[in-house]
Amino acid sequence: MKVILVDDERLALIGLQKSLEKEVSGIEIIATYMNPTEAMAGIVENLPDVVFLDIHMPEMDGMDLGRQIQAATPGTEIIFVTSYDQYAVHAFELQALDYVMKPIQKDRLKQTVSRVREKLSVKREQRSKDTNVPLICCFNQIQFKLPGKDIQVAKWRTSKAQELFAYLLHHRNQTIHRSVLLEMLWPELEEDKTVHQLYTAMYHVRQTLKACNMDMITIQSGHLEAGYRLELGEAQLDSEQWEQEIRQWKVVDASNIVAYEQALHLYKGTYLGNYEYMWAEPERERLRYLWLYHMRQLSLYYQQQGLGEKVIESTRRIQQMLPDEEESYFVLMKLYDEMHNDLGVEEQYRLLTTRMEHDLEIPISENISEWYQDWKLGLTKVMKT
Repeated sequence: MKVILVDDERLALIGLQKSLEKEVSGIEIIATYMNPTEAMAGIVENLPDVVFLDIHMPEMDGMDLGRQIQAATPGTEIIFVTSYDQYAVHAFELQALDYVMKPIQKDRLKQTVSRVREKLSVKREQRSKDTNVPLICCFNQIQFKLPGKDIQVAKWRTSKAQELFAYLLHHRNQTIHRSVLLEMLWPELEEDKTVHQLYTAMYHVRQTLKACNMDMITIQSGHLEAGYRLELGEAQLDSEQWEQEIRQWKVVDASNIVAYEQALHLYKGTYLGNYEYMWAEPERERLRYLWLYHMRQLSLYYQQQGLGEKVIESTRRIQQMLPDEEESYFVLMKLYDEMHNDLGVEEQYRLLTTRMEHDLEIPISENISEWYQDWKLGLTKVMKT
């Protein structure tokens, strides 16, 4: 782990360097700086894994330097060092990995370094996945990603061939009887009139996989082609990778918050969401609400830490993904009320009204309507006092 230290106080620099070298193994302090301008040049040149950065410096505020570092070397993690507790919220709003208070305590320093190692490990694993494994992307639309190559969108000969592949992929490692496929793809026609169309669609699927260099995916035919079984070979699904990643986090805390955020951002959209496949709806719902549960856990953690802007950011993301989720609007209404942001409350209620009553033609939940009417009368402030 390559580290750079930045502090305008020489004694503080020496103390932090000694503490790191004494208490932490496997760390390389490649440079220390007292001048922010020189520090910036050194960071760009050396590309450290992490920078320990003092916030309160006379020549340049540490927050400003942190923003410059993030813009110039986005792969570098930042740990803010401060004597003032009020900077903690600002540090997290800048998406710093952590902050430590002066005088630095041994156990707190070890905890911080542990978080750095965890974050770097997640990055390495993600690079490994991206580099070594052929990937089938299922969020929103079907795409393929080969190691070291750009994502490619398959060009299916027909919509039936596309749905046939999607259905077999959905039921991977299972033999699907021919009659099931015929009923799904051509429900209005008799079976004996559609068998040839199925053979043709299957041929097009195999040709498309070959054209995309995804022929590690195999489709085996049963006796007399009575059924078909798709196997992935060494390829993986992004939806499976995401679920495995998110399920390893049981709780959100300071030790895993960064990895937790990263895992949630891997959810890129609805499972096969660009296609009107009714058979995919149960899986869409399952993954959608798994994501929603963990997003709510993340938002709750932000609330407990007093990170109002982070709560707003995460809740708005819920609204983007799940615009029918009433609770997200109510969360923001109450938060804006606490922040004395009347326009924010009004905006959220207007958005909710438009979505529920105009678009979906269903009434807003009674408890939300009652809260809003109380707020209009100023009663929510009375209840708080």
